[in-house]
Amino acid sequence: MKVLISVDIEGIAGVFHPEQTRAGNGEYEQARRWMTREANAAALGAFEGGASQVWINDSHGGFRNLVPDLLDARARLVLGKPRTLGMMAGLEGAPELVFMIGYHARAQSRGILAHTINSTAFARVTLDGEEAGEAALYGRLAEERGARVALLTGDDVFGAETLPAFPGARFLCVKTAHGYSSGVTETPAAACDAIQLAARETVEAASSTVRHAQRVSVTDHRCELRVQTTAFADLFCQWPTLERVDAVTLAFDAPSVEHVVRTLNCLSAMSFMLR
Repeated sequence: MKVLISVDIEGIAGVFHPEQTRAGNGEYEQARRWMTREANAAALGAFEGGASQVWINDSHGGFRNLVPDLLDARARLVLGKPRTLGMMAGLEGAPELVFMIGYHARAQSRGILAHTINSTAFARVTLDGEEAGEAALYGRLAEERGARVALLTGDDVFGAETLPAFPGARFLCVKTAHGYSSGVTETPAAACDAIQLAARETVEAASSTVRHAQRVSVTDHRCELRVQTTAFADLFCQWPTLERVDAVTLAFDAPSVEHVVRTLNCLSAMSFMLR
């Protein structure tokens, strides 16, 4: 059984402030090690549960945060950008299970460091009429490729909004949100122990159940994006296939979730023109 672990930083135990997520300071250097250790705990647990291969996708910012020499030698790493599948790069290798480690709640929720893809430009993303955060978007991409979202970790707000989208997935809460940058957290060591156990049990349970992964039928999708200012809407609507709904909302149709994700990531990259 092959497992793809996608790891972000905002949902890691002990991470509460934007400075911990940005390269160039001591707080980030410590947080990236906590991120690496949680990813490694998930990998160790997956191997203990019987996984034959584990790929770890660095899914935060520039996708080069993990410290490779702190990871189990059996794992394989997906690092750097640009990449077509973004936070789900590695799906090309046809994993059966996907773990989302250190994920966070969607934009304009009360979760710790909550945002969706680009906190500067994006205020709200809706896919087929349902509000979606990064986990919902990328989880649907995983399902489209025939993989099952099996384990999620992060804060309590993230778990409450995300679990309904993935029936049967397991959620491990490593911290409780009191606001955007405050709350109560497990220690990094305790979080890693819990993640390793959850990963092992998740793979064991999956291995004992006969499942035949099937790709979800690809159908047309409608995505609406509310942006933070009219300037971003002006910029993004230079793309001729995007429709201006109102001053700060645009919409587009796409033939697959992959196309939705790729379009959003391109718009995110465009947004740097206004910074």
